[in-house]
Amino acid sequence: MKQFMIGENDAGQRLDKFLTKALPHLPPSMLYKGLRTKKIKKNGRRTTGDDRLVAGDEITLYLPDDFFTPRKEEVKLHTPPDLEVVFENEHVLLVNKQAGILVHTGDEGEKDEITLIDRIKAYLYQKGDYRPQEEHSFAPALCNRIDRNTAGIVICAKTAAALREINELIRNNQVKKQYAALIRGIPEKKEGTLIHILEKDPKSRTMQVKNIKNPDARTAITRYRILKSNYEKNISLVEITLETGRTHQIRAQFSHIGHPLVGDGKYGRLHKDISVPGFPRQALCAYKVTFLPTDQKSVLYPLQGRELSIRNPFRDMV
Repeated sequence: MKQFMIGENDAGQRLDKFLTKALPHLPPSMLYKGLRTKKIKKNGRRTTGDDRLVAGDEITLYLPDDFFTPRKEEVKLHTPPDLEVVFENEHVLLVNKQAGILVHTGDEGEKDEITLIDRIKAYLYQKGDYRPQEEHSFAPALCNRIDRNTAGIVICAKTAAALREINELIRNNQVKKQYAALIRGIPEKKEGTLIHILEKDPKSRTMQVKNIKNPDARTAITRYRILKSNYEKNISLVEITLETGRTHQIRAQFSHIGHPLVGDGKYGRLHKDISVPGFPRQALCAYKVTFLPTDQKSVLYPLQGRELSIRNPFRDMV
């Protein structure tokens, strides 16, 4: 027999989703068979997979011990966090990611590479804000992602309630993300909106602008305004506001209009002279995040209507 006491970070989700995360070695067929045969109970009574959990619920499972193998410890305890914190409270953490750091382990990184989420978990663990041994289904999670070679603000939810609310705000376009970038050339229009259809090219692993919207293509909308131009260097400093969040959206769109990002070897390879001495990566930084005000009272109330930003790293280069 195994028992789980549902805490705040477990509440609000379906029972079957909770068990899938809490018991990764439990096959779905055994999970639903256990529910049908009353070997999985909630508060001593028969339950179903779509039953929503609340804090204080007690889940009892009469299943073989093989399925109760502890979840793999994800926190690398000896990782120096090395984080620049932009904002933090009990529910949310915003950090300034440095260029060159992966946000998550993926195809780009080495198996043992220390990612941003590794650093954040280590930071919260060492502070005592994250206790993995007490969590059944939740771990601190990133709410937005930026490329390895892009710097800037990344939002992390420290609680399940914050994760749900931030994800909903992002879906409803109530979190505005602004970027600073250096681009090649001097655009004719000092401000404007770029609207393109983007589709991934699996061979080059880039997003390509298309004239026809295929099933796998997505519309990308980017607003921009030129802050400063340097005719001698032939570069411009631009502020970018995303209306959509497509992969490589900024890099693909500005390259398509003939103004690739400085240092962008992938999307700027068709253009000459995209580099700037001492700048080995694309000159792109997520430097400002704004949480729009809402009528909803929530754990994110302290952030509603707030603008959080870091220093524009390119302002002295133009």
